[in-house]
Amino acid sequence: NGVLVSVNPFLIEYVPFERIDRAIKICREIFGENLMIYQETFYHQFRSLRLRGTLSFSRYLEIFGLPGLSYIELLPMGRTCYKLRDLFVKYPAKYFLRENCRAELLREWHTHIDNYGNYITGYCGGLSLGDARELDELLEKGLDLDERPILKALMNNLGELYRFAVREFNYVEKEDGYISKCDLCLDIRRHIIQNSGKFIELSPREFYFHLC
Repeated sequence: NGVLVSVNPFLIEYVPFERIDRAIKICREIFGENLMIYQETFYHQFRSLRLRGTLSFSRYLEIFGLPGLSYIELLPMGRTCYKLRDLFVKYPAKYFLRENCRAELLREWHTHIDNYGNYITGYCGGLSLGDARELDELLEKGLDLDERPILKALMNNLGELYRFAVREFNYVEKEDGYISKCDLCLDIRRHIIQNSGKFIELSPREFYFHLC
């Protein structure tokens, strides 16, 4: 048995460091070498500050700068696309239109189940492959992509999804561009859900209204 304790600049914005430090000390007594601190670099950074309480991300950057984030897995997707986009180089939509999400949607490892029971492959929040409580049936029968046009488009290429959103929902490309294909995909899905509730794969709807 073991346990993982997360430590990073985003968690520390909301969870006082002394709670994290106490959890690590207690878990080390109980689990010994089977304690994983993820990521230990940040744990030592915060200890070096003799930090108590929380630390805003903007203050973190003032202290450690961008080099302080060298070891973080800052994936350019989800809320990162809106909250931290200034940290990334941006590209026009056409840069990503030939890419697809086939590998992400078909992956067999590191899947998630959200609080609403949606089965999610990878890190694609708000994009449901079905009800995880019916996973056996889902895996046995598969999905009818004709009933899930968003998923069908993503299996082919982002250009198909982009043209669909422009044609059916008057989607307008962001003037400042996109930090990744995930940014483009998410922004299109967010626009669609704000204009239509008929796509069952865009679940939960609440996800799209709390990104910014």
